[in-house]
Amino acid sequence: MRTYRRAWVPGGTFFFTVVTYRRRPLFADGIARDILGQAIRTVKSERPFEINAWVLLPDHMHAVWTLPGDDTDYPGRWAAIKARFTMALKPALHEPALATRWMRRSRRHTVWQRGYWEHVIRDDDDLARHIDYCHVNPVKHGLVDNVADWPHSTFHGYVRDGIYPDGWGKDVRFSDAIGHE
Repeated sequence: MRTYRRAWVPGGTFFFTVVTYRRRPLFADGIARDILGQAIRTVKSERPFEINAWVLLPDHMHAVWTLPGDDTDYPGRWAAIKARFTMALKPALHEPALATRWMRRSRRHTVWQRGYWEHVIRDDDDLARHIDYCHVNPVKHGLVDNVADWPHSTFHGYVRDGIYPDGWGKDVRFSDAIGHE
């Protein structure tokens, strides 16, 4: 069994990449996006955290969160979000034919890739780069030509709040963003 080494930083800010099993485009469906949004809101109300940035693509998502000052439990939050989403849509999303023998024996679902990737944000520059990366990711994947054309992102709030100017992201070079995936 693989052992994950997680970073435990009380009140830390983290960048995450969470992927669907075999990169199935589950979030191309509006109902799935709505249920995921509800799962996030429910978990956030039960176990608060700040959402600094988020982007939802058809088969994965990137997020930047900040935890409360004395809290390190982002794994519990992700587990709760993934479980709520899976239980709500399990009959529609679980594909037994995709399951490996190990998955069948351990009763795993075919909704999420096991685990996720996280990175501890080190400073303000690192935070800015990871937020930018979230927002330009739909362009990187060829889903849109302009960051503003992707609706499933916190980008629009950043423009509305004056953090990004109108037209931001049209000329972003991906070499300027971090290369996480």
